[in-house]
Amino acid sequence: MKQQILIIGAGFGGVWSALSAARLLDKHDRNDVEITVLAPQAELRIRPRFYEPDVHTMMAPLSDLFEAVGVKFVKGSAETIDEKSKTVSYTNAAGIQGKLTYDRLVLAAGSKLQRPPVDGMLEHAFDVDEIESATRLEAHIKSLKDKPETAARNTVVVAGGGFTGIETATEMPARLRAVLGENAKIRVIVVERSPKIGAALGEGISPSIVEASEYLGIEWKVGASVAAVDANGVTLADGEYIESNTVIWTVGFRAHSLTEQVQGTRDHQGRLHVDQNLKVRGHADVYASGDVAYAATDDLGNFAAMSCQHAIALGRYAGNNVAAELLGVEPIAYSQPKYVTCLDLGAWGAVFTEGWDRQVKLVKKEAKDLKTQINTVWIYPPAADRATALAAADPLIPVA
Repeated sequence: MKQQILIIGAGFGGVWSALSAARLLDKHDRNDVEITVLAPQAELRIRPRFYEPDVHTMMAPLSDLFEAVGVKFVKGSAETIDEKSKTVSYTNAAGIQGKLTYDRLVLAAGSKLQRPPVDGMLEHAFDVDEIESATRLEAHIKSLKDKPETAARNTVVVAGGGFTGIETATEMPARLRAVLGENAKIRVIVVERSPKIGAALGEGISPSIVEASEYLGIEWKVGASVAAVDANGVTLADGEYIESNTVIWTVGFRAHSLTEQVQGTRDHQGRLHVDQNLKVRGHADVYASGDVAYAATDDLGNFAAMSCQHAIALGRYAGNNVAAELLGVEPIAYSQPKYVTCLDLGAWGAVFTEGWDRQVKLVKKEAKDLKTQINTVWIYPPAADRATALAAADPLIPVA
């Protein structure tokens, strides 16, 4: 009977875990281990691009790729992890329940935007967290042309001035003008708790965000927070009311709730602490990858961020190591000392940085060209060719 590697999730961490495990099995010419991916869809949703238009196209099908490398796919949503019996219960799209067994489990269920208990948040705010919600936002933006011209119609409020908020806000002027016309009197306002623009991204990158915001006409309200949202606008904590039919929430990500079913230490975002091989600390059979893993990237005190840059590498190492354990070969300790960021800043361009202190290396068009390459090529899965796909899953390939 074949040993079973079960991977929960088909995001960056899950896909690359599956490919890397398949690579090691192929390398050792072993066919006595089966790899199964359990996820709601056999597609990699390109979440880093959900702030862009045409969001319904931001996905890559996985069926042919998985077939090419010998990975089994089960369509369903994981609900219960039973470590004692080594089973995962799930429900498929038809509501039928099933169970999968495992010898080793890779939890790669990703993360989810958390909306705070703010009045009107659930009813009236949009987000770009999932393809369905980002598509709803896009349909809403397109519908604005059918509304009478008002300040509320022409104003977008982005709550949160972090990475997602900045990329969403800087894309909005072009998206609004595409719908409302080049001469529309639009407003894009970022509401940010920190006292400084781009504070969360560091001193080096902040001037580029300021310059881009001025160029694009984006307003910032720093040291501010959202107290309530309604159909016609947003009320800030200081009582100010901003008329807006489009309020977008972008801050507060947390690891998937499945992590709560695994005993272990978690960080403030709910990520499970893992060892250097990405095994969940205190567990013999459970690994974590992507946004559910709190993993040290180096020996300097840096830890993986919730980003595709880290999820891809975490997947390559987790898949390799879970297969290595079953094959009885040496694992490869996770290491990703190089860290870069490439922040899209709309029509102004982008800014590319290196290092955890974010030293600016490229700005404007040069950085934008790189961002386009990242978003349209680098983060997509490999072609459904066995040799190509397995070669791409080597954990020692640098991501950045």
